[in-house]
Amino acid sequence: MAAVAEQAKITAVPAYLDLAEPDLKAAVEELAEAGQTAAVVVPLLFTEAYHATIDVPETVRDVAASLDFQLIIADILGTGDDVADLLRQNMVAAGISDQSSVLLFAVGSSNPMANEAVRDLATRLAAGRRGLVRACFGTCRPGVGDVLDGLPEPVAVLPLFLAEGLLLKPLRTLSSERGWQMAEPLGERAAGLVQQRYQAAYQQHAP
Repeated sequence: MAAVAEQAKITAVPAYLDLAEPDLKAAVEELAEAGQTAAVVVPLLFTEAYHATIDVPETVRDVAASLDFQLIIADILGTGDDVADLLRQNMVAAGISDQSSVLLFAVGSSNPMANEAVRDLATRLAAGRRGLVRACFGTCRPGVGDVLDGLPEPVAVLPLFLAEGLLLKPLRTLSSERGWQMAEPLGERAAGLVQQRYQAAYQQHAP
């Protein structure tokens, strides 16, 4: 978010649904104390699963009502061509060969359509390269072990993540043990994408 603030020249603060602070209410209170009356919430999510369809809208509605603060929800990051381009850049930055088999590793969801979006992303990433790209998930099947059978070496890992976390730790260990290349999470590389989602939502709802 610091990178978003620097690039877009706007106030950009993080807020978390769970597991970390500040939550959305605390972040909005900080903005209100600074004299703001409205903000755009950009969900840093890749699929239309529970967080995107239920958790975020309910949280935003509750916080906006309790603090009398206007909150606009932008589109999620998604799995579109712009995200695919960022992942390709990450593969290049990691030195992943065009011939390497790639594991596109995502969180996973109980929503089959959300997982299918990741599989579709893997298919698009495979287009035009010699190595295979297979989707696998950290919280549901197929997991890493489920897609390795028959996958040609060398193997590389491409996380569909913004930052480090518990799900990536065992995969880093496995990659080290097997000598796999592993790209870094998208991190600040995604700042431009967040800015685009913000601008689209802001322009749509501007008075």
